[in-house]
Amino acid sequence: MMDSETTYVVFQVAQRIAIGPLAEVAVAARHVGDPVLIFDRTTGKVIDLDLRGDDEAIRARYTPEPETARRGRPKLGVVAREVTLLPRHWDWLAQQPGGASVTLRKLIDAARKDGPDLKARTTAAYNVMFALAGDSPGFEEASRALFAHDHTTLTKHMADWPNDIRDEIWHHLSADQSHS
Repeated sequence: MMDSETTYVVFQVAQRIAIGPLAEVAVAARHVGDPVLIFDRTTGKVIDLDLRGDDEAIRARYTPEPETARRGRPKLGVVAREVTLLPRHWDWLAQQPGGASVTLRKLIDAARKDGPDLKARTTAAYNVMFALAGDSPGFEEASRALFAHDHTTLTKHMADWPNDIRDEIWHHLSADQSHS
């Protein structure tokens, strides 16, 4: 259920209250009271949480289990896993500047920038847009612009929306979410 890498955001009406790990966002949501919407920042989907109990009970409920020791450089967020390639692939990787790991990371980042990840980011942005601004003036036009990847028109139709809502939508559209 919980992923220690995923961040969450809580909104009360049009104001962003907190961003961070699920346990901290849940505690923040409890303190502001209803109505709140809590989003998974990876998917943009609203999630339901059990906010009963005190802060300690909520943190315990939503704090992920400690991970087992990992290979790689866990302090930097690097995780070692097995990759299986043909000899010609290993030969090509060995000739690249920076080595296999650097080259693979660069290839993945380039593919994510405009590849299938673009659809996931657009869908996440729409999920947030619909939940927070579905009744706002310009919503239909903004939605069409979003899916047409027309950021100029999207900006125009979101101009009168609250800053926190616009910022959250743009967060999902940004190509590099590695620091979210």
